[in-house]
Amino acid sequence: MNDASVTEAWPLHADLLQNSLGVIYGAPWPQYLHNIYPYERPDDDKTFNYWWLAHLIDCRLDAYRRSGDMMRLNQAKETWRNIVDRNHDSLFNDYFDDMLWFALATLRMWDATGDEEYRDAAIAIWNHVIEYGWNGTMGESLAWRKQQLYYKNTPANGPLAILGARLHRITGESHYLHYAQTAFDWITRTLRSDDGFIGDGINRLNDGKTDDQWRFTYNQGLYAGAAVELSRETGDTTLLESAMTTALAAIDALSDGTSFQDEGEGGDEGLFKGIYYRYIGLLIDEVDALSSPETTLTDGREQLVGFIRRSTDAMWRNAVTLPAGAVLVGNDWSTQPDERIYYSTMLSAVMAAELRARLCI
Repeated sequence: MNDASVTEAWPLHADLLQNSLGVIYGAPWPQYLHNIYPYERPDDDKTFNYWWLAHLIDCRLDAYRRSGDMMRLNQAKETWRNIVDRNHDSLFNDYFDDMLWFALATLRMWDATGDEEYRDAAIAIWNHVIEYGWNGTMGESLAWRKQQLYYKNTPANGPLAILGARLHRITGESHYLHYAQTAFDWITRTLRSDDGFIGDGINRLNDGKTDDQWRFTYNQGLYAGAAVELSRETGDTTLLESAMTTALAAIDALSDGTSFQDEGEGGDEGLFKGIYYRYIGLLIDEVDALSSPETTLTDGREQLVGFIRRSTDAMWRNAVTLPAGAVLVGNDWSTQPDERIYYSTMLSAVMAAELRARLCI
């Protein structure tokens, strides 16, 4: 039985983390959020982090889904508009993975609001990505960016598979599912190890080599999420076994059993584990929805839930309370932050806290 005091605490923790984003990082429009805390010089904001903001939309929608608070939906709308405004009134950029993150968040905006503008925008991004990024180099799949059409990776093909499955569910149009399945199968064939671990990419230097040195949490989450979405569309429950194997492989390879290691200090890396939490949440939901799940799935579910508890407990235990009452979380959840922190890192904390609050664990 769940400890009521624990399960009741996590919605409060999630709300405090959500509020802390604005308190710690808030900036005048159009910047909206400073990239890093403490903000020290104008160069700190020179990068327009389009894809971080896409995940901020997702975070606000998580809170809206949990609480029904219209303030959170309005924050999501505001963030969506900020991306488009700062992107010169355009949906598109040069990075196919960036655009797909935005499309996934935009499709959720449609689901939350019923506003067809959002669905149309998500489909427009899909069409743009397929037109300019899909090719046969290294096997039919999506490139990472327009300037490197020969470079293929999980960060591009994973969200493509997830978005394609969701668009198929909404529209019933088979071409979405075809691309989703093809992208997923490409990852499985090209970048999945025997133990289920998902590699990052191949042919980055146009030399046919895989980037075995890059071992990231978000690739594992993307594969698990894509497998879940494709299982929903095809009825193939063996995909859930594949998802579980990969989700658990991430814990074995990238954590100490309590929390994930620091994945890097470049800023983008701070977001990686949050993406993992988002998509293992989908896997847990899907296992819970099965009438007679296999023992491997139920056992795996318990391992995932245990890890979520341990890691978020560590995250909260080591969060630092700032003078304004906001809380700051670092890249390594096993220790208190002792460096400047990008807001991408805080987004991961929000995603994990929202997942724990939603699952009531």
